[in-house]
Amino acid sequence: MKTVTERFLKYVSLDTMSDEFSETCPSSAKQKLLGAELVKEMQEMGITDAFMDENGYVYGTVPGDPNLPTIGLIAHMDTSPDASGADIKAKIVEYTGEDICLNEEKGIFLRESDYPSLKRHHGKHLIVTDGTTLLGADDKAGIAEIMAAAEFLMTARMNHATLKIGFTPDEEIGRGADLFDIKGFGADYAYTADGGTIGELEYENFNAASAMAVFHGLNIHPGSAKDKMINSQYIAMEYQSLLPANQKPEHTEGYEGFIHLMDMAGEVEKTTLRWIIRDHDMEKFQEKKAVMCAAADFINAKYGAGTMELTLKDSYFNMKKLIEPCMHIVEKAKNAMRAVGMEPKEVPIRGGTDGARLSYEGLPCPNLCTGGENYHGRFEYIPVEDMELCVKMLIEILTTA
Repeated sequence: MKTVTERFLKYVSLDTMSDEFSETCPSSAKQKLLGAELVKEMQEMGITDAFMDENGYVYGTVPGDPNLPTIGLIAHMDTSPDASGADIKAKIVEYTGEDICLNEEKGIFLRESDYPSLKRHHGKHLIVTDGTTLLGADDKAGIAEIMAAAEFLMTARMNHATLKIGFTPDEEIGRGADLFDIKGFGADYAYTADGGTIGELEYENFNAASAMAVFHGLNIHPGSAKDKMINSQYIAMEYQSLLPANQKPEHTEGYEGFIHLMDMAGEVEKTTLRWIIRDHDMEKFQEKKAVMCAAADFINAKYGAGTMELTLKDSYFNMKKLIEPCMHIVEKAKNAMRAVGMEPKEVPIRGGTDGARLSYEGLPCPNLCTGGENYHGRFEYIPVEDMELCVKMLIEILTTA
């Protein structure tokens, strides 16, 4: 049997970054390379129905006791566009409390003073990068843990629930559940293995939307521009200044939502800004969108109709109200955590998962920890010991009534 660490190191060696500007599914063809590898590995362990569909979704079944509920485990294959996922140089270091040199040539260190989460991991073996790429534990740790649990069930002589496996593309750009075949998947309920710190269990997530604004100006030679030039970049900056200054990610935590400026590009004639909007509370979520619309109306009233075009698009919603009627699946996960030595912690996701969308489409789907830290950045890491513990948790969920 392959260890969860062996699987993880293999998976992160494949670049699967999704592309938010693509209109295909999957958004990047390279995600299918990992999908094909996962199908091959499932078939090798005896999962005869393993396959990848034309859109890059991977499915498989570990048959179990038909008298038990059928349980799904889901993870995503893509990595975030926030940092490079190409040519990942992963290594394992034993953490003793000293600064970890990720890249001697570039002078890059992982320090406890910068990342206090390291205090929890003294004595563990951490998988880290060379400080120039992300690691990809979000969510290749989830994939590796599901695959390790599946292989255990295929070889163990013990009673267990039927396991339905689902690996999705494009979760990081909000499309992971778009073409997921819930009916064909056939689970009574499921869990996404897409969380972080050991013990975290999540069934509340942000309501989410994206926003894009295009600002139009008029370019005149600067030597003769007086009272004629309209600089779209200045108008864009003015619009941003109208948004609540305290509702930025760097000023929020817990259940507090935000409006986050993601990127900007522009010149005198035309400037484009993009944001994401997040809040756990639906009323406050709608208020944030209303604030952006009101600010756009102000700009157009000041500079003329059509100066600014604002487009808002909802992405996903808080799954809490869909999980509350079936809290037994949350309790099942908490009991499994305790059984393997974790202390369950119910926390709100300051983000989203495929499980949010799937829950709204009829498949209740809380989110389970995978053990990783510092996702989406160059200082991402994951302890080997925590991945191994997560595998035990998944097995416990599937082998207890």
